[in-house]
Amino acid sequence: MTAAWTISGVKARQGRKLVLDAASLVVSPGEVVGVVGPNGAGKTSLLRAGLGLLPLASGEVWLGDQRLESLSAEARAALVGYLPQDRRVAWNLPAEMLASLGAIDLPEAQARALARERLARVGAADLAARGVLDMSGGERARVLLARLLTTRAPLLVADEPIAGLDPDAQLLTLDLLRAEAAAGAAVVVTLHDLSLAARCCDRVAVIDGGRVVAEGAPGLALSPEILARVFKLDGALVETPAGPVLAARRL
Repeated sequence: MTAAWTISGVKARQGRKLVLDAASLVVSPGEVVGVVGPNGAGKTSLLRAGLGLLPLASGEVWLGDQRLESLSAEARAALVGYLPQDRRVAWNLPAEMLASLGAIDLPEAQARALARERLARVGAADLAARGVLDMSGGERARVLLARLLTTRAPLLVADEPIAGLDPDAQLLTLDLLRAEAAAGAAVVVTLHDLSLAARCCDRVAVIDGGRVVAEGAPGLALSPEILARVFKLDGALVETPAGPVLAARRL
């Protein structure tokens, strides 16, 4: 099976700072991969570099079997949907219209109908006619998630999609992304909650200092050694009926 996204040996800078140092990640259809790490470790930089939004100093990126730089903007949009960490919206568009912008390949009426269906999936059907600047941060986050889902792209990339959400909305968001993976999409999500990363991701990639320093099943990638070295935590994942939970204290 061809990987949906291949990031290979990527180096990148922001100004004079090296933010990625030979970082690599491979994501296959049908899986959810969590990218975790301390603040400033390079999580967002890895996503942006892999989407062509941060210039590469070296390395290469592939979307499916095509090199990223060979693809037009339209071709990239058909292959990957991106939900950035920044939830700012410039115009007070109705939620239905904003969500429909993810379906740029469809006629307007079909895009609006799809947007309404996706808004219902994220629990925001009642927000369809409301302007997104008149919403709470959590409500706007649901609308932006609906826009991501309207893309129907084979690769979905979400940067901190659960930040600032209440527990129910966090679980709903991750459940919806898992459902997309079950339907065949490749899903990549950055998270700070290591318990939820272990519970909801098939694989976890730990990034520190711009490098992927551990990768694999959550129990392996989030080993006590990695928790101590990268996160400065004395702890381990503990199995519970609801799934793994991080039990830890600061070193």
